[in-house]
Amino acid sequence: MKAIMLMYDSLNRRMLAPYGCSWVHAPNFSHLAERAVTFERAYVGSMPCMPARRELHAGRYNFLHRSWGPLEPFDDSMPAILNGHGVYTHLASDHYHYWEEGGATYHTKYRTWQCFRGQEGDPWIGQVANPEVPDHVGEFRMTNPFFRQDWINRAHMPTVNEQPQHMTFSAGLDFIRRNHAEDNWFLHIETFDPHEPYFTHQQHKDHYPHDYDGPHFDWPPYRRVRETPEQVRHLRYESAALHTMCDEYLGKLLDLMDELDLWKDTLLIVNTDHGFLLGEHGWWAKCVQPFYNEIAHMPLFIWDPRSGRRGERRRSLVQTIDLVPTILEYFGAPIPPDMEGVSLRETVASDRQVREAGLFGIHGGQVNCTDGRYVYMRAAKDGTNSPLYNYTVMPTHMRGPFRVDELRTATLAEPFRFTKGCPTLRIECERPQTRPADDEIFSTMLFDLETDPDQLRPIQDPIVEARMIEHMVRLMRANDAPPEQWERLGLAD
Repeated sequence: MKAIMLMYDSLNRRMLAPYGCSWVHAPNFSHLAERAVTFERAYVGSMPCMPARRELHAGRYNFLHRSWGPLEPFDDSMPAILNGHGVYTHLASDHYHYWEEGGATYHTKYRTWQCFRGQEGDPWIGQVANPEVPDHVGEFRMTNPFFRQDWINRAHMPTVNEQPQHMTFSAGLDFIRRNHAEDNWFLHIETFDPHEPYFTHQQHKDHYPHDYDGPHFDWPPYRRVRETPEQVRHLRYESAALHTMCDEYLGKLLDLMDELDLWKDTLLIVNTDHGFLLGEHGWWAKCVQPFYNEIAHMPLFIWDPRSGRRGERRRSLVQTIDLVPTILEYFGAPIPPDMEGVSLRETVASDRQVREAGLFGIHGGQVNCTDGRYVYMRAAKDGTNSPLYNYTVMPTHMRGPFRVDELRTATLAEPFRFTKGCPTLRIECERPQTRPADDEIFSTMLFDLETDPDQLRPIQDPIVEARMIEHMVRLMRANDAPPEQWERLGLAD
């Protein structure tokens, strides 16, 4: 048995033809849909980057207990389980957050791994002098170390072949060529693209000719849109160009699977951690606004050689946490009892339902619930967004440890059901400033995706809301949600 998981960061389902897009050049995603099952109701769980990857190891929601951070010692890890079950695991990635303190326990779970430098503001090339930067849109300045470093890195990628995505795929394809005749291996190819900034070369931009003579703009800010319609349109084309690059390298993987006849015995999963807002709802990006479907409703494709189902679509509700037991079950490896996900083997084969509803969100944000038709966004009961705590024995943020003043608030918490008897540090979170009560970030909203797929008109339906609250309460209990989450949301456990 062999398996490949190809993972993108911020892959936008609205830019893919299998999900209805007609203007982005991405023919290989259409080819993939012909060779695999396309999921129409796939949703994220915990966001953004590392919380999603914790789910891809542990198969359970992360966001109710802690924010961005490493795998915890008590977490189950899918690749580590496979290693112990006689399956060779390998990671090829340019996702530079793996090499930071807040992600440093993930890549080491694979038996072997390769990293490729230079994405976004990765502190890669050392240069004292400031880089040359064109006039640009937005608040980014040379005093921002990530903006500065990004332009230094770009200068060392004069062609596509120097870009990290090229090197990541080259390494993944090299692994396949070297090992395709062997059995029992799991390959995880993961590229940071099409995450912003949308750095591409002309060959990918050429697919999107358009009139634009404004300042450079390929890195959207994380805030409400204040740019002109021309700038918004231009940025969407810049994002499309990077999606086209992603499509090109997907095609190289599909071609190699054809060449080596891997379809007969190789599971293929193509997924992402979340989507992205490109001006929809008046917002850029993610994390700071409600998790509308542009972010939470993700593309997902699975080929399972056991059922041989291809060119079909599945409407059952599935989530990121389901991918972990899917891979473990494929290899006959044990699925730990703490995992909340469910294997999708029968869903791929016959669209069998594995869940009535699912949760998704970010730590400290709205807690969201969907049953596939409705999306219920439950906001904090007031603008103080409190109480709120992190539970961890690995007190690390994205790029460094918790500050000393944060750790001074720490107390020892009783074990959760999934911590295997281990107590955790209970550390008070910094709270956002109180916002106006009518701000959508602190509003509870209910959407009917059947009548309003773009989520433009929240509805008032007490019967549906009560049903969604029942789903939310049940799933929070199953996740052993901390007691203060119920208080923060104004829910009764």
